[in-house]
Amino acid sequence: MAKNPFSAKMASVNPFNLSDSEEEADRRPNETVDTQKSPSDGAPGPSPGNPFSPPADTEPRTLLLSSNRTSPSGEGSGSGSGSTAATSAMAATAETRISVDGIAAQLIRDQYILTALEFHTELLEAGRELPRLRDYFSNPGNFERQSGTPPAKDQVLGPGGPMRNARSSHRRLRLCVLCSDRAGSISTLDSLDFARYSDDGNRESDERVAVLEFELRKAKETIQALRANLTQAAESEGPSQERKNFKSSPEIQEPIRPLEKRALNFLVNEYLLKNECKLSSITFSDENDDQDFELWDDVGLNTPKPPDLLMLYRNCGAPLPSPQDMVNVSVGVEFADLPGNCTAQEPPKKLDLSPNSTALVEYRSSGAAEQGDCYLLSFLFLFPWWCCRKLSPAFQQALLSFCRTCSDSRLGAEVSRIADSEESVLLMLGRCLPHIVPNVLLAKREELIPLILCTACLHPEPKERDQLLHILFNLIKRPDDEQRQMILTGCVAFARHVGPTRVEAELLPQCWEQINHKYPERRLLVAESCGALAPYLPKEIRSSLVLSMLQQMLAEDKADMVREAVIKSLGIIMGYIDDSDKYSQGFELMLLSLGDPSERVVGAVHQVFIPAFAAWTTELGTLQSSLIPSLLARIEKLLMQGEHVLDEHKLHMFLSGLQSLIPPLFAVVLQNAPFTSRAKLNGEIPTIEVTRFPRPASPLQDVATIIGSREMLSALLLLYDYQLEHEGTTGWDSLLWVVNQLLPQLIEIVGRINVTSSTCVHEFSRFFWRLCRTFGKIFTNTKVKPQFQEILRLSEENVDTSTGNDILTKATVPIYATGVLTCYNQDEDRKLLVGFLEDVMTTLSLSHAPLDSLKAAFVELGANPVYHELLLTVLWYGVVHTSALVRCTAARMFELLVKGVNETLVAQRVVPALITLSSDPEISVRISTIPAFGTIMETVTQKELLERVKMQLASFLEDPQYQDQHSLHMEIIRTFGRVGPNAEPRFRDEFVLPHLHKLALANNSQAVESKRIDIATQLFEAYSALSCCFISEEVMVNHFLPGLRCLRADMEQLSPEHEVILSSMIKECEIKVENRGMADAQGSMSIASSLVGEDAKTKFLSKMGQLTTSGAMLANVFQRKK
Repeated sequence: MAKNPFSAKMASVNPFNLSDSEEEADRRPNETVDTQKSPSDGAPGPSPGNPFSPPADTEPRTLLLSSNRTSPSGEGSGSGSGSTAATSAMAATAETRISVDGIAAQLIRDQYILTALEFHTELLEAGRELPRLRDYFSNPGNFERQSGTPPAKDQVLGPGGPMRNARSSHRRLRLCVLCSDRAGSISTLDSLDFARYSDDGNRESDERVAVLEFELRKAKETIQALRANLTQAAESEGPSQERKNFKSSPEIQEPIRPLEKRALNFLVNEYLLKNECKLSSITFSDENDDQDFELWDDVGLNTPKPPDLLMLYRNCGAPLPSPQDMVNVSVGVEFADLPGNCTAQEPPKKLDLSPNSTALVEYRSSGAAEQGDCYLLSFLFLFPWWCCRKLSPAFQQALLSFCRTCSDSRLGAEVSRIADSEESVLLMLGRCLPHIVPNVLLAKREELIPLILCTACLHPEPKERDQLLHILFNLIKRPDDEQRQMILTGCVAFARHVGPTRVEAELLPQCWEQINHKYPERRLLVAESCGALAPYLPKEIRSSLVLSMLQQMLAEDKADMVREAVIKSLGIIMGYIDDSDKYSQGFELMLLSLGDPSERVVGAVHQVFIPAFAAWTTELGTLQSSLIPSLLARIEKLLMQGEHVLDEHKLHMFLSGLQSLIPPLFAVVLQNAPFTSRAKLNGEIPTIEVTRFPRPASPLQDVATIIGSREMLSALLLLYDYQLEHEGTTGWDSLLWVVNQLLPQLIEIVGRINVTSSTCVHEFSRFFWRLCRTFGKIFTNTKVKPQFQEILRLSEENVDTSTGNDILTKATVPIYATGVLTCYNQDEDRKLLVGFLEDVMTTLSLSHAPLDSLKAAFVELGANPVYHELLLTVLWYGVVHTSALVRCTAARMFELLVKGVNETLVAQRVVPALITLSSDPEISVRISTIPAFGTIMETVTQKELLERVKMQLASFLEDPQYQDQHSLHMEIIRTFGRVGPNAEPRFRDEFVLPHLHKLALANNSQAVESKRIDIATQLFEAYSALSCCFISEEVMVNHFLPGLRCLRADMEQLSPEHEVILSSMIKECEIKVENRGMADAQGSMSIASSLVGEDAKTKFLSKMGQLTTSGAMLANVFQRKK
């Protein structure tokens, strides 16, 4: 058989059969290689020395496939005889069919490994797996390199030169890359997915991307390995003998090598640039134009960069390794070649550089890293982490036992078991977090929320997830507002990620467990969680279990803040509920929450629950047909039951709920109007005035929020006003319901409430004010005012109580005046209000009707300073009226107005009007001014003003023309009893009590018994009120007790039961006078004794300490202080 002309050449340039160095190659004896069996004898195997080298003692067989087969080397080298022999051999065996196994054996024997691999792949795809190739490529030992040393000079520079060597190395490296995984460990060819690299064009794009990424990574690794080979080849350019001479004679300096020159050039250029020598750097670069100074890799392939020149200079005392000493550990290194302290007389062949090895421990302790020996440090940590020492496992284990490691505890086991995948990380967190949480400060535990939630979200075990969520809800004993907010944010993120099913199964049980927790903060967290999780729960659970939980907490929880959170969560539930059967339950929850005693809870009802519930009823179409009529029916029932004693709290509850429904009602009117479809947002849309709508209690009550946007609301309002003013309400069912059903029913209810109940009047006034402001001025003027005016026809017929037509005496008057006529504050509106009040005052006065409705209107309007001038204008109209009845009414109305008006207006407008009335020809008008004068004495502090009022009252009491005016005396006594306790003490002692004494004394001689008993009864009420005041002893003895005795004399004859009370009052006052005298005497004695007994010594000694030694100054100690 002809000899393969390329076998010798393959052997000479095989990069996988390289010696460590030239010196080692010179020292080694010729080694013999075991022969391999022929294909007929068995499967060929690699030599024990190198599995990739061809056998040396046998002649490789030529693979005969066809008559035109050329050399696989592709270089055309070889003798002509060899080629002729190959041709003749092929002709001789042309008729013989070569077996597939024989082809495989020939390829392996001649080291055509890549060809064999491709052949093996094609056989696999054809379903004809060959055992020989399978066994060969399944054995990692066939692809391990016998030695990682760089090639000898003759090998590198042999036939074909370095590039041929590189190509051969490249082919073997490709094979090794295909046979190795990403971490660099050797794997078998059978572990590769060969079908993945087939030519099937229907593979998914992601598979092709993965294949390309893998091939790119392996190509980069191949390039890096080739760079290492070329670097080592450049290092070994010098003659071997010369290098030996330089080593043996250190005084002779070795000539600079190319790699060293390029490294130094790079460092010099870097130094010049760092020190602003840019021109020098440019010149230096021009002189070395064969080098790229921008990239260190241009210096030498796979060569680490040394420190800069400054660092080298500063560490010149320490031995720095030369590039010769830096060796790529992937090709192996001898310990004797290591620099510095690592050299030994008899070094071991390999170092144990495992993490706990003594070599690294000694290196760390020697401080080499601190001395700047970074090259050696890099080398040590790049060394493979396996030990080649021949130590017994028992000895090695015993040696390592001295390391201070612990893996028998729980924490030690966790530390020693490093997670190698995402799932293992989650499992580790699930095991460790229950032990971490108790040891974290309570104030910082919210920092653990992300870890707990991520682990609970992704953990595969349901039991562990439940434990982690339990930890989350019990993370903080009493979480504050910010901590609860963080937990809720995490729960929402968890719910978004896992979906409704897991939220129901995993989060809701945690809420249910803590529904009755002893700490309100934890119950508060449960209430807030129900609302936050509502959008992520199944609708069946949302409208059943969660609704029941919140209803239970609302009825049973005693903490206001918990019930407030429950109401807000219920509002959120109402925003997502879609079961119409739950409407009645929602209505009952609204009534229950409106009756809550806590203002916080009621406020949450108006801010959140009612707007959300109203939005749901709007979708159901029951806002106008069911919700509002139900509240109106309850108000009517309440008024029927409370004709004598009205439950004002319940009325306020129902009416406030009705008031919160006004914005959604107006939104329904706009959204169901004939013009809604014509509303467009194109063009310029005017902005809505700030005062167009009442201030909403929350954003949910803002009409713009309900509609969708302020722009859409503005467009609808323009069409709304135009429709009302020009086109009417025909076909506008939602607005017709308000006009024809809601307003008449409300006006009827208003006429039935008690006008003397200021609370009821105030509530209904606010309701109508909000209704009119929300529906607008045009609606108020065209729809609301006409209905009130039709009922309040200002004539004497409407105040005739005998016929039952007494509408002007009902609460309709103040509610219309304060709830409708005050909605808008323009001149025409104010004129209309003034005219209405003047007409009512005139009509009621002339009809001798009760003034309660007018008083209620004045009280409600007088609470707002904006209307004080307007009310004074109305009263001045009464002061100058021709009818004495109207003037009397005006005088009495001043009493209501004085309390809220500032003193300037009282002095400028009120007192002059009262003085005018006090000189009225009609005595009844003068008497009507007395209550107003008394109120001024009670509220005003200006002395000049008080003196004017005092003089006017004195004229009523001392003027002879009033001595027989029984009505005047009755009014004065009543006024004194009302204002006396709150009036200025000087006014009470010097004016009120002396005049009461005179009136009581004069009443003893009253001949008319009826007048006598009237005066006595009023005096009894006045003295009872004044008896609680502090009265000086002088006034008590001179006026108060004598007045009581005169009153007792009247009561002995007229009312014996009052006489007993008066006797008791007189006795108590006498005892007070006696005790006060004794207390004064005892008080003066006790003060003197205390001065002598307690303070005298201290004061004396302090005075003595302040004196000098002069005896003349001792007399100053006993002088009385002036």
